[in-house]
Amino acid sequence: MPQPLPNTGTRTVVLVNPNTNRGTTAMMAELARKHLTPAGLTVESHTVGQGPSMIVDPVTLKESAQHVVDVVRQRLADRCATPVAAVVVAAIGDPAREQLAAELDIPVIGIGQAAILTGAAKGRRFGMATSTPHLVGSLTELVERHGSSAAFTGVRLTSSDPLVLAASAEQQYQELAAAVRACVDRDGAEAVIVAGGPLSRTARRLAALDLVEIVEPVPSAATLVIDALREAAPQDAPG
Repeated sequence: MPQPLPNTGTRTVVLVNPNTNRGTTAMMAELARKHLTPAGLTVESHTVGQGPSMIVDPVTLKESAQHVVDVVRQRLADRCATPVAAVVVAAIGDPAREQLAAELDIPVIGIGQAAILTGAAKGRRFGMATSTPHLVGSLTELVERHGSSAAFTGVRLTSSDPLVLAASAEQQYQELAAAVRACVDRDGAEAVIVAGGPLSRTARRLAALDLVEIVEPVPSAATLVIDALREAAPQDAPG
């Protein structure tokens, strides 16, 4: 369990879901709270107001970036709200993360960024299992942007349409388990990212199979948030 962070007065982490599915937002926020609450942080979740219920291609991924920016800017402009310590962009393609990180003086963490850094830790080989074939190129580019291409074993896909799997938790679990096994048996992955915010609950189930280390994007982002805030905290801040 993480130790509570020094109390600097900014305890709120804003998690933004770049798709419009509020159920997915609630699921990811609940998972983030399990990791951030013990560190003394409050998770405040937001769902973008426009776009698809699930991002499945590069076009909707790119379009979602402006919606994420709008949500974050509106939240930060609210002078009556609590100060924001960090922002989490909760879609595996990290829409608008780099733009917001350049604009803001607080940590802006993407769940894709966090998962890649976790997967590639200590130079190990890592792959991805996901249900969105049209995002393979975007995910591969994200790995390259974080300097992890040499350790990346590639993406393995489910056989069914992502929206079909979103409607069937058991089918999603079975097909992602097969993709994870392919990452390990065919590609030699030592860790596998279950790549997708809406896949978070299934990622937790897959971790229990003990096939390989499963990298869960939302918990990975929570860990990165804690690390970033601890690094930024004044050394003499009271506990």
